[in-house]
Amino acid sequence: MADALISVLLEQLASVVYQHTNQAVKLVLNAEKDVKSFSSKLKAIQAVLEDAEKKQLTDARVEDWLEKLKDVSYEMDDLLDEWNTEILRRQVEEKQEKEGENAPVTKKKVCFPMSSVCFCFGQANKVIHRRNIARRIGELNEKLTLIAAEREMYGFHQSTKGGPDDQQLIQRHKTSSLVDTSTIFGREEEKEMLLSKLLRESSPEGGRFLVIPIVGMGGMGKTTLAQLAYNDEKVTNYFHKKVWVCVSSPFDEIKIAKAIIESLDKNETQKSSNELETLLICIRSHVKDKKFFLVLDDVWTENPKKWESLKLPVIMQSCAEGSRILVTTRKQGVAKMMRATSSMIHLDKLSDRDCLALFNSIAFLDRKEDEADEFGAIGEEIAKKCKGLPLAAKTLGSLVWYKKTREEWRDVLNSKIWELEEVEEQVFRPLLLSYYDLVPAVKRCLLYCAIFPKDYNLKKDNLIELWMSQDYLSSKENKEKRRKGQYYFESLAMRSFFQDFDVDEMGNIVGCKMHDIVHDFVQFLTKKECIIIEAIKGDNQIVELQGENVRHLTLANVLEFPTSCDRCVYVRSLTLLHSSIRTISPGSILKMKCLRTLNLSDSVVTELPKEVGELIHLRYMDLSYSRLKELPDAVCDLYNLQTLILVWCGSLEKLPKAMGKLINLKHLYVRGCRELRYLPKGIGSLRSLQALDCFYVCDQGGDNEAAALKLGDLGIMDQLPGSLWIERLGKDDASEIEKAQLGNKECLSHLGVFFVEVCEEQRKGDEEIVKALQPHQNLESLSIAYCHIGTTESLYSIIKSLRNLRKLVLYEWKYCQVLPPLGKLPSLEILEIQEFQNVKKVGVEFLGIEEQVSGILFPKLKRLSFSGMPEWEEWEGITKEDSSEITIEWEGITKEDSSSSEITIMPRLSSLQITKCPKLKALPDFLNKITTLRTLEIKACPILERDYQQGVGKEWHNISHIPNVSISS
Repeated sequence: MADALISVLLEQLASVVYQHTNQAVKLVLNAEKDVKSFSSKLKAIQAVLEDAEKKQLTDARVEDWLEKLKDVSYEMDDLLDEWNTEILRRQVEEKQEKEGENAPVTKKKVCFPMSSVCFCFGQANKVIHRRNIARRIGELNEKLTLIAAEREMYGFHQSTKGGPDDQQLIQRHKTSSLVDTSTIFGREEEKEMLLSKLLRESSPEGGRFLVIPIVGMGGMGKTTLAQLAYNDEKVTNYFHKKVWVCVSSPFDEIKIAKAIIESLDKNETQKSSNELETLLICIRSHVKDKKFFLVLDDVWTENPKKWESLKLPVIMQSCAEGSRILVTTRKQGVAKMMRATSSMIHLDKLSDRDCLALFNSIAFLDRKEDEADEFGAIGEEIAKKCKGLPLAAKTLGSLVWYKKTREEWRDVLNSKIWELEEVEEQVFRPLLLSYYDLVPAVKRCLLYCAIFPKDYNLKKDNLIELWMSQDYLSSKENKEKRRKGQYYFESLAMRSFFQDFDVDEMGNIVGCKMHDIVHDFVQFLTKKECIIIEAIKGDNQIVELQGENVRHLTLANVLEFPTSCDRCVYVRSLTLLHSSIRTISPGSILKMKCLRTLNLSDSVVTELPKEVGELIHLRYMDLSYSRLKELPDAVCDLYNLQTLILVWCGSLEKLPKAMGKLINLKHLYVRGCRELRYLPKGIGSLRSLQALDCFYVCDQGGDNEAAALKLGDLGIMDQLPGSLWIERLGKDDASEIEKAQLGNKECLSHLGVFFVEVCEEQRKGDEEIVKALQPHQNLESLSIAYCHIGTTESLYSIIKSLRNLRKLVLYEWKYCQVLPPLGKLPSLEILEIQEFQNVKKVGVEFLGIEEQVSGILFPKLKRLSFSGMPEWEEWEGITKEDSSEITIEWEGITKEDSSSSEITIMPRLSSLQITKCPKLKALPDFLNKITTLRTLEIKACPILERDYQQGVGKEWHNISHIPNVSISS
């Protein structure tokens, strides 16, 4: 941790003199000399840090020395940031003076907060402030002199080599993919035993349900085995309802009950209750007479009162016979508490053979066969060090995957870390080996994950922005920072620090989790810096924090700020999870002057104090899903703010007018703010802005039009990445769409366009807007909703050139009578057609065969969905007569011979959903020929329900080959 911190600090020190010289801002009292001296000492210390970090595990004195080093480094980091903020403030003032009345905000006298003095920027006070900073730099330099002298006492060795640098990470990831952790070795017998217990109709004891505990030490693969069973196709088809809940510690009955309800029905209103009895009654109503499968992962408590209060055995008695509870735990006492020892599955260590197979599957991924022969003998010895622990085998396999020589493999085998007795968990040793092989910046990124509770869903993009907020991704360019964050994420994933990857419908990895043991490991390494306080709902909440040097603090389920938080004056990250804190007191904010990350998401906070403007180091603020109506104007004094997240703040009505002062703002997320009337005009002046997820079009002619950002102002934001939603488009906005120059935004992957919803007639202006969209051909996903035009020619005119378009969603085109010809889109994988209320027939024009076509229509389509089409009666396929009249073009060669013009339709379709289409009479014949179709779901389609009913419907034979068919009213 210290190594990574110092690496970043050295970069800042190297640039501080350059900044001051080039901006004609001179430090006084020999500050420049002190900065150079400080840098020199840090470089000398950095050379021995790798050895010091290893020795701290066995020598408490070294651990204390590193703590002092980190403290002074953090102080210097904050001080330099304070000085840089002064420079930013001057830039804002100079900009306002130059622009005068045209500036995004009016010029006014500013009261600027510092940790020691609040002053107005007169010339005299500027000098006083610079003297103060220079004096503090000198004091820190003296502290570091003493720390540097102490290092001689410990006999540290200088580092001779390190882990892979950024460029090596980049090169490796160009040719390699993430490790597939779904494959298991040596658990075939346990898997078959588990499936047998799950799929047996009655329990051996004769009860209606069975509790099956999987017991084994940490890192043994309990959760992996449970996941394999949970996702097994036979299990999915056998049970009516399945729920997975991570329990962990502490055992919170209300939290568990809410998680079960959330999984059963996300729209259930009772889940907001904090009364356990109400929640349990709700669960029972959902599973009564149903065959129910519940997984409780990572149970720790052996307290029978806790288990009994959840009343799961009582609830399971109301379920259908054959219901099951599957429990994973490290403690056999948990199985005894649940009276389930007779059905227990005990996971023992893997055999040497299976452990080696697991190790090799990762270590030799994408390697040549001769490399396996060359390293095989060393690999066998390393695998024996794993002692049969699957997590250890994965971790070490991931580690040596990066190693290219026999010498590097032998270094892993012969490491002294294997001899450490002080390491609490045996599996921590291979994790330490992999950890020490990381470059310093990646180490910091990993350790930062200690701020999250166990089983937390880590969102990849969000995590990268959090790393940015702590300056872990050092780079001058923001795009480079994000790219570097991506490499770091992939590196940690490749080394098995991350698992359970969440993939979006386009196949992109968007999130992950950490294994419980890995979570324990990062908390072991950050026990003095990262603190998580998780209160149990309903208990008497008295929370005390130990130690004043907490840098990252997470409070979960707390009712109010602990009074001991007042001592956390150095905290850099504050995260509130599921808290009931309604107000943030100004006093609490003012005591946390070092904050860089503030996460109040999903909270009941209704007002943010104006004192938040005094958090001059703040770079990241997440207020999503909160109840805020507005932000204080003081937010605009946060010159270092990079990320502001306000998504789904349903009550938020406006943003501060002076947003143009946020000169470092890079990411602004406002989607789902339904009451937000417009975006302030000043946002258009933010040259650093790299991400804007939603644009709200202001009503033309309204009171706010002069203060609002115009759609055409997006024209200069060509580097917008990711997703952009444009909402409340009106009939006269075509010219603004043209000025927005969407065609130049080559980094945009998704575009969503929502027209004004309320309209009882067709709008000609909508057609002009659709024509004006003209997105860049790199676009992968397009959604258009509430478009009130009668035809789709304008739509086809823009999408026919989108050769990379993979997803298309069309919602509520209620005046349209014919679907657009989409069959020729070469990359389309997902198509959703919703609320086309006037379509009566889907014919061959939908397939796109009125002109010359290739032999395959919808060549890559995997998922097709129709819903809310009340007048749709006929879905027409292609008859032999049709195909004989069509001219087919194969790679530029025209063939009119009907025997050669075989047409293939949707050859990759795997899922078809049809919902609320009451007049639809039949499915097209071409579905019979699609061998890849795995899932057919028909809901609220009475004619189809009758004719395609399993076994008895007259058309059942046409869909009986599809493995998963669901038909319901």
